[in-house]
Amino acid sequence: MQKKVDFLVIGSGIAGLSYALKVADHGKVCIVTKDKAEETATKYAQGGIAAVMYSPDTYEKHIRDTMIAGDDLSDESIVRLTIIESTERVKELIEWGAHFDKTKTGRYDLGKEGGHSEYRVLHHKDNTGNEIIRALLKKAKEHPNIEILEDHFTIDLLSQHHLGVGVSRGMPDIQCYGAYVLCPETGEVITLLAKTTLLATGGAGNVYSTTTNPEIATGDGTAMAYRIKATIENMEFVQFHPTSLYNPNDKPSFLITEALRGFGAVLKTLEGEEFMHKYDERKSLAPRDIVARAIDTEMKLSGDDYVCLDCRQIDKNDLIEHFPTIYAKCLSIGIDITKDMIPVVPAAHYQCGGIKVDEYGRSTVRNLYATGECASTGLHGANRLASNSLLESAVFSHRAAMDAAGKIKSIEFYEHIPDWDAEGLVLNEEMILITQTTKELQSIMSNYVGIVRSNLRLKRALDRLEIIFRETEDLYQKSIISVEICELRNMINIAYLVIKMAQLRKESRGLHYSIDYPEKAPIKMNSRR
Repeated sequence: MQKKVDFLVIGSGIAGLSYALKVADHGKVCIVTKDKAEETATKYAQGGIAAVMYSPDTYEKHIRDTMIAGDDLSDESIVRLTIIESTERVKELIEWGAHFDKTKTGRYDLGKEGGHSEYRVLHHKDNTGNEIIRALLKKAKEHPNIEILEDHFTIDLLSQHHLGVGVSRGMPDIQCYGAYVLCPETGEVITLLAKTTLLATGGAGNVYSTTTNPEIATGDGTAMAYRIKATIENMEFVQFHPTSLYNPNDKPSFLITEALRGFGAVLKTLEGEEFMHKYDERKSLAPRDIVARAIDTEMKLSGDDYVCLDCRQIDKNDLIEHFPTIYAKCLSIGIDITKDMIPVVPAAHYQCGGIKVDEYGRSTVRNLYATGECASTGLHGANRLASNSLLESAVFSHRAAMDAAGKIKSIEFYEHIPDWDAEGLVLNEEMILITQTTKELQSIMSNYVGIVRSNLRLKRALDRLEIIFRETEDLYQKSIISVEICELRNMINIAYLVIKMAQLRKESRGLHYSIDYPEKAPIKMNSRR
């Protein structure tokens, strides 16, 4: 079966939905999402969206904070355009129906998070992302030009590969013609031809055993782009959120937002001793890479499985009013955060690298855009500043939409793509092979490619990854297609990219810390500047 659309959007978070709403007046849009449309990483974003709204904050202050957090690897021109456009993009979300908390005077009740020098984080209590998705999805479902295919899985992007043409990374004219999309319910694979394609597939936290990401975050977009030879960069910079709720039975790990520390909560040992002053003068409000490494060090020194976040000094009513989701979650497992310290542990949280794009979200493959967490815009550098991710999605999806809409009439469909061929493939009933390999992969990444790395650990990880890569590719080639085998294949691709790029970086910078190269290199490696 073939299907044609002007704009193919893969992913239904803030990046995909905001783009779709802007291009929908210029042609037919199809949003493909592997789960229900609202089930995205955006939905789980508690803290908020950073933007300059009021004095004494300024664009220059926000730019400086972002550059500092990125550890000299952010592209200053990209940082500048993102921050300068922040206010307009937030106002647009508000016009679309998103509600952000206000004070009694009617001003937005701005929060302050780690790495920020001013109060500039707009929020909707502690479920900001969910509020944004609610508003955008409502508008998208009302638009006559937008079709949403829920519970459909994108297998691979279409390019010259499918015409029997050999391509190599760096070729000047690799093109994207759409995607093969699986309907798991029927087993049918749709050849979805598109003039332009946007990848807005989010992150890849599930390559690790412990992550705040939903189960859908398996790196699909980055892996698909890699397989058609798009340029991928900075994958070594995996951000571990310092404070996920320590509750081993939870998957995904429940996030304890950084906004809680911005509100006055303090990190302590199990004995109730503060420790962040030993690592950074900003203490509990230091950037995430510093806080995560500090917690990791304290846990190794003490042998404890977690540290604690203490918010007992905050007014009880204020605490419950501003963080009702966290209060309810902790209470459900017997922790009253107004009386008890919260057990917390770092968890894989955000992919700072990804598909390299320019200031309009254009990848190195023609007619293929990427925005949101799967994209590497140059904003985050070696470490993302808290609450800059939703902002980045809004800014670059706007820019990508303007670019794509402006040239859609000049692009023709490429209609010579063969349909999916499943002849000779058999139904794989050995699901244990997939589930066990997934656990192996997550164990390799968590034990060897985590917060602290070394040459030996990375080599051991790569050696073991090569074995499961060969086994999985063999299984993939022989089996009738399934979501599970595709996700495993994508996660293996992501793990390979993280390990190889970590091996190439002979320094410690931002989120990448190596005991073999503890110092920052004087020459900026892979910098976009």
